[in-house]
Amino acid sequence: MMEYPKKNVTLQQIMDNKQATLELGTKPVGKLLVQYATPAIIAMTASSLYNMVDSIFIGQGVNATAISGLAITFPFMNLSGAFGAAIGVGASTLISMKLGQKDYDAAKHLLGNAVSLKVITGLLLMAVCLIFLNPILRFFGASDSTLPYAKDYMEIILLGNVITHLYFGMNAVLRSASKPKQAMYATMFTVALNTLLDPIFIWVFGWGIRGAAIATILAQATALCWQVSIFCNKNELLHFKRGTFQPRWDLIKNILGIGMSPFTMNACACLVVIFINNQLVNYGGDAAVGAYGIANRIAFIFFMVVMGINQGMQPIAGYNFGAQQMDRVMQVLKYAIAGGVAVMTLGWLVGELLPYPCARLFTSDPELIEMSINGIRINMIAFPLIGYQAVVTNFYQSIGRAKVSIFLSLSRQMLFLIPLVAILPPLFGIDGVWIALPASDVIAFVLTLAIMIYDLKKQKKKQ
Repeated sequence: MMEYPKKNVTLQQIMDNKQATLELGTKPVGKLLVQYATPAIIAMTASSLYNMVDSIFIGQGVNATAISGLAITFPFMNLSGAFGAAIGVGASTLISMKLGQKDYDAAKHLLGNAVSLKVITGLLLMAVCLIFLNPILRFFGASDSTLPYAKDYMEIILLGNVITHLYFGMNAVLRSASKPKQAMYATMFTVALNTLLDPIFIWVFGWGIRGAAIATILAQATALCWQVSIFCNKNELLHFKRGTFQPRWDLIKNILGIGMSPFTMNACACLVVIFINNQLVNYGGDAAVGAYGIANRIAFIFFMVVMGINQGMQPIAGYNFGAQQMDRVMQVLKYAIAGGVAVMTLGWLVGELLPYPCARLFTSDPELIEMSINGIRINMIAFPLIGYQAVVTNFYQSIGRAKVSIFLSLSRQMLFLIPLVAILPPLFGIDGVWIALPASDVIAFVLTLAIMIYDLKKQKKKQ
């Protein structure tokens, strides 16, 4: 039931907010995807640049070993992202569906429970990882040379873990609440502030790799204050409401049920990176880990653009699936696939034609540059196929088919990639580690295509 306007709320403002949400089911799908995906793409591109900024300043301002130390922390970023996505993506998907069903009270309770879960998981993860930080980093592949750098960076990141969780979670909810531009502004501001603070903290203050971590948390904390102010505004259709923060098991179960797909994907990514890091150390030393970190950063830019397309697709697919408008659901899927494949094809061209400028951006170390060029070229050779696979996997998540999404996520990383990373290096040395990445992408693409064709045939029979 709609709440009566408070003192500072007008009926027109409430109706305007509702109209923005209702457009998800009426406005042309192509225009909607552009409207929602463009801010998300800008935000995700900014987010990938945000990650690159730390790597560039650390590589150029500290040394090549620090780059390898930073790469050692990637598994934790995946692990933290796994817990964050389990709540943020699960809650935002359900909020989209509830808004599509015009159940605004349920959407507010989902928002409140998402905030509570973010705080709880952020604190628990921080405490556990700080206590066992040294053995965790050793397990991640840290050597005597890279451990000090990885530890210095992670201590700061862990202390600000709750801020990071809330920042990314609020951005996901903003997109589901028909506010993709605000989510974009938050990300762009964070990137700009981090870019400004990095050289000051690393070079001027002489804080080294710790300075990069402090800049990251301060930038996120500032953006989080603005995000919270939006949801505190009673004029908004979706806003914080007293009594909605009390954890409710029925809501938590639904949030985690849908969020298990991105959780599994990120958790598997954590295990995969740990395994790859250890293989790289065994066959190529610390420099190989740094090269993987650089190759990952370059690939991440294009992958994050595809994620932006997926985030634009999510509220449209979720709303229309909730409203049972299946023609619109399939339309947005087709447009998103076309966009994802186009972006990753561009990434393939960059990786194959311009690997040296990409590597040189991060370091001037000749050995690291040479390893990075080789890694970039091999890693990105099957990129066009990833565009399709990533969109379809996220589509199943957007319409609440978590099991299919989880299976597709697991297939690439656990069923294909890890066995290949174990089998190929003894045959091809360090190149075997690199070759395993595109090989698993090709196999995962074939599997995803087969499942989608099967589902489309089933849908046609029902019509």
